[in-house]
Amino acid sequence: MIDPHAYGIELQRRVIDGETVFEARVRELPDLTEYADTAEEAYALALDAIETTTTAFAEMGREMPVPMEPMDEYSGRVTLRVPRSLHRALAMAADEEGCSLNQHIVNLLSYFTGYAHAEKAAEAHWRPVGSDDVVASRQPDLKLVKSFTYPVDVGRYAKVA
Repeated sequence: MIDPHAYGIELQRRVIDGETVFEARVRELPDLTEYADTAEEAYALALDAIETTTTAFAEMGREMPVPMEPMDEYSGRVTLRVPRSLHRALAMAADEEGCSLNQHIVNLLSYFTGYAHAEKAAEAHWRPVGSDDVVASRQPDLKLVKSFTYPVDVGRYAKVA
């Protein structure tokens, strides 16, 4: 069972249409925002919304995002041992990009971390396309103006109907 208190809830006082309200946002669920007259009410609404979202995700077969680890457990410093050839290749690529080796490695890690996260999130809504799958169909009452033949490999994912 998910503990809604483990999620990062950010409270902020806002003025909307001349009215002061408290906004509660859940860091791990960026689309989830609650508003209330007091900070306590907004926080309670956010906790309730997390529980509701957990139930909805379970019903849809989606994985609920896990609570983020507190940042103070990480120093931001990592020591790596890499082969000389990789060190050289990374240093040359950083030089070509006009940035430091450290910044280049941070850029690469950020890019691939985001890519992996997006791919994992997409798996709940997209599925691999095989050669036997119907990619598109034409309604019988429509006139075909132009037709294209696509190769079997139309990409890794196609929208699940």
